[in-house]
Amino acid sequence: MATFFLFGKYSVEALKELSSDRTKKAEALIEKFGGKVHSMYALFGEKDLVFIIDFATPHDALKTSIALTKMTGISFSTSPAVTVAEFDKLMRDI
Repeated sequence: MATFFLFGKYSVEALKELSSDRTKKAEALIEKFGGKVHSMYALFGEKDLVFIIDFATPHDALKTSIALTKMTGISFSTSPAVTVAEFDKLMRDI
């Protein structure tokens, strides 16, 4: 499993549909595509949300990001992530 950050930005339409029910539906959709949610945060600034999720493949992360956008109207950008310890190990060979 690999970790991905999904950063979300609300549209005006998406803001009108804010609810804990939509959050539950989003979590169910993530699980449907094989994701395991570590955490979800509301943010202040350029992005409004961040989800930290494990997926088996980048394809699963991409499909989930698109499906979440279609379901919620929230625009998501998806980034793979590695821990700093993993990064340091990868950089030893450079």
